[in-house]
Amino acid sequence: MLKELVYKNRSYRRFHQNDKIAMETLEELVDLARHSACGANLQSLKYILTCDPETNEQIFSKLGWAAYLKGWKGPSEGEKPAAYIVLLGDTSIYKIFFCDHGIACQSILLGAVEKGLGGCILASVNRDGLRKDLSIEDKFEILLVVALGRPLEKVKLEYIEPGGDIKYWRDENSVHHVPKRPLQEIIVRKYA
Repeated sequence: MLKELVYKNRSYRRFHQNDKIAMETLEELVDLARHSACGANLQSLKYILTCDPETNEQIFSKLGWAAYLKGWKGPSEGEKPAAYIVLLGDTSIYKIFFCDHGIACQSILLGAVEKGLGGCILASVNRDGLRKDLSIEDKFEILLVVALGRPLEKVKLEYIEPGGDIKYWRDENSVHHVPKRPLQEIIVRKYA
């Protein structure tokens, strides 16, 4: 059921690092993205896939993980992602990527959840460093990185009062709490 997949699709930041993800699985997830809607049907997104530990470490070192968790530098050894998908915009096709990469990421992550995996979309990327490490051609704009693995952490949705604090946090048991605004706070107007 779609609602269940959406509710399970959280930003997971700690994984069972040694639970490998097959390249075939990554290809299946990108195929979901490929079949998703995109602006003017340009299909200008391209992807780098890795489940290779050495390449994963190169990517990991170029990422910022959780702005609200002050002092946390990201997953520890043994908790790092088992795979990554780097989303690129092919500027030889078009220079503007609309919201295509967001749609693609949602498709990838919903597919991951369906397979018992989880992930995190990362926009805090040292793009120059990543371009150099992975020898990414200049024609590709580095848009986002999706970290993937079997989630190690529990994520709990919290429902806050109107105007409440939306910053995510971890409790003493390392449960990751994600506050969500009430539905009536985000609906501006209704016409029936």
